[in-house]
Amino acid sequence: MLTDNTFNADVLPFSLLDEEEHQLLQDNLDIGYYQAGEAIIKTGDVPEGLCIILKGCVSELDVRSHNDRHGHTFVHYTANEYFGAWSALRGRAIHDFVADEETICYILPTKILLDLIYRSPAFGEFFNKNLSLQNELLEHKNDTLNMTEFMLARIDNSCMRATSVLPDGTDLEGATRYMSEEQVDCALVKRGKRYGMVTRTDILNAIVLDQQPLTADVQSIANFRLITVESGDYLFNALILMTLHHIDRVVVMQGSELRGIIDLADTLSYFSSHSHVVGLRIERASSIDELKAAAGDMGDLIRSLYLQGVKVRFAMDLLAALNKRLMSKLFNLIVPESVLPHVCLVVMGSEGRGEQIVKTDQDNGLITRDGLDWPEQQESLEYFTQMLVELGFPLCPGNVMVSNPFWVLPISEWAQRSRDWVAKGDTDSLLNLAIAVDAYPVAGNKAIYKTSRNWLLRELRHKQRFLSAFAEVALVFNTPLTFLGGIRDRAAGVDVKKGGIFPIVQGVRVLALQYQVAENNTYRRIEALIKLGVIPPRLGTELMESFSILQWFRLTHHVHQQEQGQVGASAVLDNAVDLDSLDRLEKDLLRQSFQVVKDFKKHLSLRYRLGGGI
Repeated sequence: MLTDNTFNADVLPFSLLDEEEHQLLQDNLDIGYYQAGEAIIKTGDVPEGLCIILKGCVSELDVRSHNDRHGHTFVHYTANEYFGAWSALRGRAIHDFVADEETICYILPTKILLDLIYRSPAFGEFFNKNLSLQNELLEHKNDTLNMTEFMLARIDNSCMRATSVLPDGTDLEGATRYMSEEQVDCALVKRGKRYGMVTRTDILNAIVLDQQPLTADVQSIANFRLITVESGDYLFNALILMTLHHIDRVVVMQGSELRGIIDLADTLSYFSSHSHVVGLRIERASSIDELKAAAGDMGDLIRSLYLQGVKVRFAMDLLAALNKRLMSKLFNLIVPESVLPHVCLVVMGSEGRGEQIVKTDQDNGLITRDGLDWPEQQESLEYFTQMLVELGFPLCPGNVMVSNPFWVLPISEWAQRSRDWVAKGDTDSLLNLAIAVDAYPVAGNKAIYKTSRNWLLRELRHKQRFLSAFAEVALVFNTPLTFLGGIRDRAAGVDVKKGGIFPIVQGVRVLALQYQVAENNTYRRIEALIKLGVIPPRLGTELMESFSILQWFRLTHHVHQQEQGQVGASAVLDNAVDLDSLDRLEKDLLRQSFQVVKDFKKHLSLRYRLGGGI
């Protein structure tokens, strides 16, 4: 047994153990000495246990034949890194581990490793190669940045109000009495299998403005287009829906069963961020100056969500909802009310997918009704673009903005241009189509956009040659992994967008187009593709986790740039992460995420018969 205390127990996963577990580990460490080229663990053998390198370097090899010990090298392990855990837990090694140079290792016997896994759930979870568990460790590793409990709050009886359905035939007077007696400001009615909602304000407007009699059936004024959430969903998602749809309450369902109502005031009591306050300021703004003041708060909100450890997907959903409200409000302030029914403002790119974490450059366009007569169109749209700059959205370097007439077209010409892009399939056409297919309507008549989108989905379904060319775009940037499986570092840093985020977005986008998935968001596209059987469940789950991890690194880098004063609040931020600023867990997560990206690119290459590097 080794009793030397030189073993470093302050690194993950050993730092997850308590004092008693640390002592058990120390008391049972053995030590092994290996010459350069010596196999420490051989494929098919029963390993002694987990190995932690004290000195030297070890390669993990994929050996296809016992007569050929020169397989593909997955990764190199160096001082303080461990290997062989999975081989020990499985009982048989599936790879070779060979000393590249003279190497000294601590050996933790399999029996003790299993004992520690049993004693410490956190230690055990670390060895589950599911990226989601390691991602949780990343988000929780700093006690000062822990995920606050309210971010994980689920929708249950503790956060919803019980509700009753008014009997058939209840009139306006009866509904008013019920609300007064029950001290509520809304009630539900039922028509067939559908539920509708009526509020005190609805009744007041019906009686005072519409002059309806008190004996009128309350169903006649109820809103049957309810926004609903599922019981058990995250409460935070309810807040996002209320922010996105400008409403103060959502109905909770469990399948087809009514469970209750979540009220905005109740929801806000669970959350410490001022997200809805920002939303209210946007909604109530009556001038561009008031919008600017509200937009200024969004930078603080981003930092607040980051510092609270809010999951990236939640943060993106919330900020996307706020950004869309901001742009919609600005558009409505600038464009004449008579014009709004005949145009549709769309956001594209990451904004259209709802995946912007900070305000990056503008990507927007305008689809108009054929034959629209709007003499001030160009002047108004240029003003809109400039005001977005003042709200913190920089100009698009590619000029994808409504101030550019190229991105402002009647619906028939918008559809024809899409046909032309599909037919040409050249680099510019593929790039433009990649931008346009992620369009999302934010203001004006949204039916105009949906008409063009539905045509495009039908048009692309059987265009195999185009789809292959479109899929190949996902392979344009090399995955920043070395031949030996490490992260390829450069002086300027590792570009997580080009190396990881873009290939996931583009690859998922082309699959969604082929299989008629109308969703824009990358997460929801992956979920839909898994349900359709297009993406294997394991690969899909790892893609979503890797996407979150890469976005987390990107957000961390952007927040750091802004806090250090490296860029202005409205400047375009870079995506080059400095590896030297990362700890071991972060580097490992980044490496694994890039490996998932690499596997996905192989999946695309096989599906679409592509060549090129991955």
